[in-house]
Amino acid sequence: MSAPQATRPAGDGHTAPRPPEPAAESERPCRFGGLLRYVRSARHRRWLYALAVVALLAQMAVAMVTTAVEQTPTIDEPVYVASAEVYLKERSFRYNPEHPPLGKLIIASGLVFTDAHLDADFVGSQTALGRHVLYESGNDPARLMLYARLPVIVLTLLFGLVVLAFARDLTGPPGGLVALALYAFSPDVIANGSLATLDVPATGFLLTALWLLWRARRRPYLCLPLAGVALGAAAATRMSVLPVIPVLMLLGVLSYRHARRTPGTEPRTPGPEVRTPGTEPRTPGPEVRAPEPDTRTRPPRLDIRARIRLLAHGAVAAVGMAVIAGAVVWATYLVVDPRMRWAAPENVPDIRGTRGTVAAWLPFPEAYRDGMRIQFGFEYDIWQGFLFGRLYEGSLWYYLPAALLVKTPLGALALWTAGSVAMLAVRALRPAVPYVLVPAAVLLAIAMHGARDLGVRYAVFMPMLLAVATAGVTLWRRRPAHWATAALVCLVAVSSLRTYPYYLPYSNEAFGGPSKTHLRLHDSNVDWGQDLGRLADHLDRRHPGERVWLVYKGAGVPSYYGIDASDPLRAPLGEVHGLLVVSDSAVAKADGRLAALLDTSTPIDDVGHSITVFRRR
Repeated sequence: MSAPQATRPAGDGHTAPRPPEPAAESERPCRFGGLLRYVRSARHRRWLYALAVVALLAQMAVAMVTTAVEQTPTIDEPVYVASAEVYLKERSFRYNPEHPPLGKLIIASGLVFTDAHLDADFVGSQTALGRHVLYESGNDPARLMLYARLPVIVLTLLFGLVVLAFARDLTGPPGGLVALALYAFSPDVIANGSLATLDVPATGFLLTALWLLWRARRRPYLCLPLAGVALGAAAATRMSVLPVIPVLMLLGVLSYRHARRTPGTEPRTPGPEVRTPGTEPRTPGPEVRAPEPDTRTRPPRLDIRARIRLLAHGAVAAVGMAVIAGAVVWATYLVVDPRMRWAAPENVPDIRGTRGTVAAWLPFPEAYRDGMRIQFGFEYDIWQGFLFGRLYEGSLWYYLPAALLVKTPLGALALWTAGSVAMLAVRALRPAVPYVLVPAAVLLAIAMHGARDLGVRYAVFMPMLLAVATAGVTLWRRRPAHWATAALVCLVAVSSLRTYPYYLPYSNEAFGGPSKTHLRLHDSNVDWGQDLGRLADHLDRRHPGERVWLVYKGAGVPSYYGIDASDPLRAPLGEVHGLLVVSDSAVAKADGRLAALLDTSTPIDDVGHSITVFRRR
């Protein structure tokens, strides 16, 4: 039964219904309840989103730590670890000058907790130094390698947050989650991010610089200097990022120009809120995040003088960013040795032509420039490659695209393609193309013309940058596209989890999986010497007491792990009987004596998908 209505006198003496009095805020259950439900649901969405991010990074951390614990040193790692120890103990650049010091300083941040012994009187090559530090100085190589790898693992996880933030800035939260999922399940990122090497740190710093350049479109005075710091960190880790610096400087000009032409990009200092009397705040609604709101309004046209002035200011800002990057490079060398003592080693080649001019005129320390000369010397060497069962000398321009086709999950290949198409097709995403797709294309073109066809680690920037590009598929409004995206992400996850913990020899299902990778690729794609410890366990468990003949390609010392093996290449063929254990990279390049041994042997097992065990009777 409804309550009686209040009445008031009408103008003609009759009574009329009185309008109800406004209810107090506490008596508006419908509006307040709806708001409360929205706040709760938004809060729940935020918690679920954060939980998904933590879960993705946690599985990545478990995969990388497990890999770091189980794998013995790869070929390059002992050199970096030993050089980092020399940095800590001797403050000297005399070992491994072909790489700048920042990556090894990152490795050294873990080694400071090991109190490793370093023989100050050691004389020898950097390869011999690595073996000496790990196996001949009384140190525990497993402990040393784990502590050297942990800082790189932490850095790899932090770069996952950069991928998330970059993709969120472009497309919103769903795109950020898709990008992070592709990054976190990438076998190549997991494999190289769990090693004490330089590839992932250098690429991650470069990715951070690109993200900051994108954010500089709104806050140039904060983000451009920070982008310079990140770019300097990349250049101070690996010299391979140097050719892309002009691209980033052009992006700095582009970001500054956009920021200065778009009103309100720099946030104003917040002041007291001024509310018009009689107005009430609106009930908050669902958050709508535009990928790039400022592209919807066309900035005012400028006359020619204003355009020239704006470009000049942008060029000054880009040069300032480059100066900051150079200062970071200098700072890393000064951290190692404030006195900058440097004596050029004998293996520094005399580089002529354009490369020599670049090495001579770069405003970097002499040790850095001599390192560049050593790297240029590597480019003049003739290296062996192996692709799809073919052993060749020199390099193939299509090697990296072909290797990426083998070692990238099928779902990721589909999403990379769809995301790149979305960035080109969706109007709101086109401004981001120079920040994501163009650097990836430039870096890939440069890497394709390198002399060393040794692995997709030279193109580890592809799963990082194209994970960001993949976020573009979330802007397609058709529901089937969303379901397809979710299915492809799940396919990537399943493919990545199936290869656990053998991420280094990963290949996708179309090429037979990790157990078949050695038939198509070699070196760091498959066998980088990482399974010597697993081999020792395998021989103890399944072939105790048997005669072992070993052809091992790696930096480990077999006898340290209890492997009592002879070299079959130094014995007459008729004496080689029993177990013939050969690294798959050696199998791929077998000729002469080793080829004859393999032709008369039967494969019976494999270890870690990188070492094959044969029986020869």
